[in-house]
Amino acid sequence: MRLDLSPMTRRRLAAFRANRRGFWSLIGFLVLFGVSLFAEFLANDRPLLVSYDGRLYAPVVADYPETTFGGDFPTPADYRDPYIAGKIAAHGWVVWPPVRFSYDTVNYDLGRPTPAPPSAVNWLGTDDQGRDVVARLIYGFRISVLFGLALTLSSSAIGVAAGAVQGYLGGKVDLIFQRFLEIWGGLPQLFILIIVTSMIVPGFWTLLIILLLFGWTTLIGVVRAEFLRARNFEYVRAARALGLSDVRIVVRHVLPNAMVATITFLPFVLSGAVVALTSLDFLGLGLPPGSPSLGDLLRQGKENLQAPWLGLSGFLVVAVLLSLLVFVGEAVRDAFDPRKTR
Repeated sequence: MRLDLSPMTRRRLAAFRANRRGFWSLIGFLVLFGVSLFAEFLANDRPLLVSYDGRLYAPVVADYPETTFGGDFPTPADYRDPYIAGKIAAHGWVVWPPVRFSYDTVNYDLGRPTPAPPSAVNWLGTDDQGRDVVARLIYGFRISVLFGLALTLSSSAIGVAAGAVQGYLGGKVDLIFQRFLEIWGGLPQLFILIIVTSMIVPGFWTLLIILLLFGWTTLIGVVRAEFLRARNFEYVRAARALGLSDVRIVVRHVLPNAMVATITFLPFVLSGAVVALTSLDFLGLGLPPGSPSLGDLLRQGKENLQAPWLGLSGFLVVAVLLSLLVFVGEAVRDAFDPRKTR
């Protein structure tokens, strides 16, 4: 099935592909994000597949009691236990993921104080609690991108709707809303976050809601300016004269033009959302303790200067992620620039 794209859309896609750095950055970001979505199959303390007495089991997606593999207790099997591992080896075989640790798995067989340096077992070493750094990077990358996408989409939807109403109606509505935004933007966000996190247990959704309270204003200025500019255009006046409702005029005629400027900001908004979560985790105000977090890894690197693999690993992942998003944003901005798509 072939998509019927307009000539303008084709020119923008061609301009985006012509920016090789931005194009390959998008490919790299999608590959890394797609791989991280299958983190349980890449880094886990459970096998992918177990064959025992001729029957196949998939511990990565289901829980099995210890008695299934010849154990003595009906509790969930610990596949890293030498006793269970010996039983499985004697009666079948096992397929492990590339990294045999989950983000919260503690390696008790280090034989040295934590944080342990990189080794054949822990490729990038362990943190100060004996957890594998590679596993925490994979899971932390996934949760950072998912959080950033959720915050970007939700804040953009609210911001576009608010900016559209403010710019299209204008007058007193625009004046009152601008004064409200000035007051709202002057609130001390960090102090409010500290107060809220001291009252409730921080989590993925609570952090998303708290950051959304302050992040929804990001795109209002851009959308408002586009609507103020377009509300008096001839095609808008003609639509009013034909009897079209304001909602239909906004959705079908004005909003598509305003979205051009909005889309160019989305990669930068996404990078800002990732930085916000990383910063809160670094300060200890983010996800609950033990959660896979890039900011927590950076904090551990600051607190354990004798273990440079912690800070370097977290810094490289954050730097690569933000660089890819910035390069994509630059390519999108150039693709929507009318001076470069002629």
